[in-house]
Amino acid sequence: MARLLSVEARAVTGMAGLAALAAVAGLAPPRLLGHIVDAVAAGGAAAVPEVDRLALAIVAATAAQILLTRWALLVAYRFGERTAARVRERFLDRALALPAATIDRVPAGDLAARGTGDVGAVAGTLRDAVPEVFVAATQAVFLFGAVLLVAPVLGAAGLLALGGAACAARWYLRRARAAYLEEGAAASALADELTATVAGARTVEALGLQGRRLAAGRAAVERVRRARLHTLFLRSVLFPVVDVSYVLPVVAVLLIGGALHRHAALSLGAVTACALYLRQLAAPLDTILVWLERLQASGASFARVEGLAAVPSTPARGTAAPCGDRIEMTGVCYAYDGGPDVLRGVDLTVRPGERLAVVGVSGAGKSTLVRLLAGMDRPRTGTVTVGGVPVADLPPQVLRRQVVLVTQEHHVFRDSLRDNLRLAAPGATDADLHAALATVGVDWLAELPAGLGTDLGRHPLDGARAQQLALARVVLADPHTVLLDEATALLDPGTARSAERALGAVLRERTVVAVAHRLQSAHDADRVAVLDAGRVVELGSHDELVAAGGRYAALWHSWHGDGQR
Repeated sequence: MARLLSVEARAVTGMAGLAALAAVAGLAPPRLLGHIVDAVAAGGAAAVPEVDRLALAIVAATAAQILLTRWALLVAYRFGERTAARVRERFLDRALALPAATIDRVPAGDLAARGTGDVGAVAGTLRDAVPEVFVAATQAVFLFGAVLLVAPVLGAAGLLALGGAACAARWYLRRARAAYLEEGAAASALADELTATVAGARTVEALGLQGRRLAAGRAAVERVRRARLHTLFLRSVLFPVVDVSYVLPVVAVLLIGGALHRHAALSLGAVTACALYLRQLAAPLDTILVWLERLQASGASFARVEGLAAVPSTPARGTAAPCGDRIEMTGVCYAYDGGPDVLRGVDLTVRPGERLAVVGVSGAGKSTLVRLLAGMDRPRTGTVTVGGVPVADLPPQVLRRQVVLVTQEHHVFRDSLRDNLRLAAPGATDADLHAALATVGVDWLAELPAGLGTDLGRHPLDGARAQQLALARVVLADPHTVLLDEATALLDPGTARSAERALGAVLRERTVVAVAHRLQSAHDADRVAVLDAGRVVELGSHDELVAAGGRYAALWHSWHGDGQR
């Protein structure tokens, strides 16, 4: 927060100056009213002109306070909006800079909750709380100073009477941070449960898991309920105590001031001014109190937003350039988060220009292998190199010219089809885009109301068409090596074969490593690598492996349903 404030040092200084001037202007009316009381108490017709002058001065001071406060809030709100924008931009920059491996392991709902609810709470606080609390705090300080200046004894009595509010605030602050952090964590867990249930709705329905998912959702809702009830309890203790504490300083000043006035130690006007000062104090203190509660929630949100900075960033990349296009994996072992190895002693060479299919049962390590080839993760032991340079050490701009990974997960932005395609090639012309779409077998472009200009947020693509869009981006990116992790999984067999044949023609003399869920794709490859329990157990052409009668042959015959072993 200090760094954010330092960027806006000029605005903060202006805000402080204007708030101080507004507070000074606000001190005048009670003091002038005290003089009016003294003048009236003195009696006589001569007091009337004096009262008129003092009344006009009160009106002028009140108008000045209103104008200065409005000006201070204007400066403050502009500061808040600019600072909130910086928070959003910094969060987005940090989120995009997170290692891909970290993104994959973070629950989907957690990052979404931080980027929406938490960032929104922080932005709202910077926009509203900072200016209001700053102005209120300045007014409170000046009001206390005025009471001490007019009557030090009454000022001290007022401060002591506020001790209850200070104790309540201290009790609250010691418990509130942890409570609001738990509330934020519970909200993230609930968002994650809902996201997972919605994303897997068809699987839940097909396997009859509705009861289990409902139970998990209810547990997440219950956690949120308990967390919010705890923060509500904290507020229910704080607010009543402080409300009572507002009255005590005024009562103390009237009792002690009355006694002093009775003994001629203090004028009636001074007692009146001090009572009014302390009565005025209720408004800024109430503002601070309300925001004190909200600041605990937004402070926890700020911690969750800034928490991205604590995540280890992508390791520094090297500067060495690959010498050649040969990809090699030597003695590679890999494990997720300290668990057991999912790849064990993998040795594999991918020759430039060949098409290599990776097959195996679910959980064999196929996707992990292509992630290592794409430089998204580093092996626990062993090396993964392209042109003799570790793939994970290549700078992003060099890496993406060498390797592009296309998975069965894809994203279509709520933008035009043209802009969605140009993500891969910003300088591509419409002719280039049409050619890329034709390459992957797109025959539905004419069905879109505005062709390439169609807003895909208003006219969403189904799964098969979205995946064809992802493949068209690969064609436009034109990388040296393409890694396909079941990239045609959502296409119907005819469309998938057409797209694979088209890609084969476009990527001729380029390296292609494809995780094949349809063994027909492996049949068309130059070589097939068979993974089992994290090891490459067979490697060769389709015909060679079928003739060998090993695990690939068993998969092939099972896929064809001919019953051979």
